[in-house]
Amino acid sequence: MSSPLLYSDSEDEPKLPLSPFYPYIRCGLCCGFLIDATTITECLHTFCKSCIVKHFYNSNKCPTCTVVVHETQPLYHIRPDRQLQDIVYKMIPFLEEAERNRMVNFYKKRGSAIPKPVCASAPSGHKKQKKESMHQCMLSIPPELDVSLLLDFVGAEEGIKSYKPLERPYVRVSSDATVRHVELFIRKKMELSPTCQVDVVCGDQLLDQYQSLKDVQRTVGSEALEDGLLVLHFGLVLSCLS
Repeated sequence: MSSPLLYSDSEDEPKLPLSPFYPYIRCGLCCGFLIDATTITECLHTFCKSCIVKHFYNSNKCPTCTVVVHETQPLYHIRPDRQLQDIVYKMIPFLEEAERNRMVNFYKKRGSAIPKPVCASAPSGHKKQKKESMHQCMLSIPPELDVSLLLDFVGAEEGIKSYKPLERPYVRVSSDATVRHVELFIRKKMELSPTCQVDVVCGDQLLDQYQSLKDVQRTVGSEALEDGLLVLHFGLVLSCLS
């Protein structure tokens, strides 16, 4: 059976097979497309909100990488990923309406008030307004992403050759994110081996992986900022465990 095609707004634009994107837009627990996409802050793996909440009733480990999220309160270490959810809804155009209808039926059967959607759709017949509303929803930045980073790669220790360049050094994250989260992001994007260690420096301070970006800004002060960006310099060194 052929793979579904990726949705396109224009008839002139080519439609791509959807299956190559499945690892990024489907939940690893229910294997369906992401609904209320929710990310574990410790390892950055994403699942449906209801799926990961149910999982944490019986386990404190990430279902994908088995890292211990928290010994006693793993639910405190998950965050909504609205940007990813908007992307999923854009790629699967019928999904948002189907989920909305399912939710409406759920609340109606129980006689409860129906929650309002985060991004309201335009009235029927106003396609242009609906399209503009959808783009505004997709491009809006959630308020919890309140720190803009510039990740400056300063080089790799001799002997480290196998890594990809960091194509996009600009990242917007929460001030509650830690240096460890930044390291995980760099590792994933540069496809680093376990024998490679990431050292992150701000100003003239080598940062501890458990420092939050909020603490880094407060400690280093204005020296850490450049045109409103928090500048983090990072280098790659061989791990002492290798």
